[in-house]
Amino acid sequence: MPELEINNKKVKLSNLEKVFWPQEGYTKHDLISYYIEVSSYLLPFLKDRPCNFQRFPDGIEGKRFYQKNIPSFAPEWIETVPIASDKRTINYIVVNNLETLVFLANLACLEIHPWHSRRKKIKNPDWGIVDLDPQEGVNFSQVVETARAVKEVLDDLELKGYPKTSGATGMQIYIPFKPRYTYEQVRDIIGYICKLVHEKEPKITTMERMVKKRGDTVYLDYLQNLWGQTINAPYTVRPRPKAPVSTPLTWEEALSGKVSPSDFTIKNIFSRLEEKGDLFAPVLQGEQLATAILRRLK
Repeated sequence: MPELEINNKKVKLSNLEKVFWPQEGYTKHDLISYYIEVSSYLLPFLKDRPCNFQRFPDGIEGKRFYQKNIPSFAPEWIETVPIASDKRTINYIVVNNLETLVFLANLACLEIHPWHSRRKKIKNPDWGIVDLDPQEGVNFSQVVETARAVKEVLDDLELKGYPKTSGATGMQIYIPFKPRYTYEQVRDIIGYICKLVHEKEPKITTMERMVKKRGDTVYLDYLQNLWGQTINAPYTVRPRPKAPVSTPLTWEEALSGKVSPSDFTIKNIFSRLEEKGDLFAPVLQGEQLATAILRRLK
């Protein structure tokens, strides 16, 4: 079994030639190589956050399952954070270094979903997310128009938001906050933003929780901001043809109508990163307050 030595830690690798994307012939080796190369961009968004993972041991057309608890065979140097629920305590993996990221890629963890909070302030998210989820059959142009309304609302509220493709069909706008609000408060803040967006675009958006009642709309999913809910991190791979990557956008790109979530893949993302750098860096630097919004909600 081959090994990589990273930061004096040995990471065992297996089944490197197994095909994960049949249409393109991309292998597990391609996945691991991608995560190694993109690690300097990805790791800051995982640092000190509990993570969930979606694993695809037989590739994107095989079975898939979520991994929360650290597997029993994990090396002792893997960092974890225990979080108790009513039923049990889960030891979540914290992805603070390249060796942990490679270990997870070797487990076929295509998707990495960090919590919205860091372990030292686990009850206080430092970002909220407006998740634009187009229902089946809805064109991406409808997502773009919804994103335009989100930008207008954020401008009115004097908040900064940062868009990225989901890597699948939608778009997500991250709004960084000072880690002083509870998960429930951040949910309410994002819910208020979504309500204002829906008022601007009532025909193409919905906040209806029942899927069958949403129609041909973009679902404004503010409930992704609750405790324990997660969204795939920027620069993570999605289990779709061409191996698309969840990619940060400028607002100009997001609203141009010229960008599709499938445009950026593990094979072409790096020329973009060389040209534009990390467009999401301000998410980790720009702390904002939303106390005025919470006052409106009382």
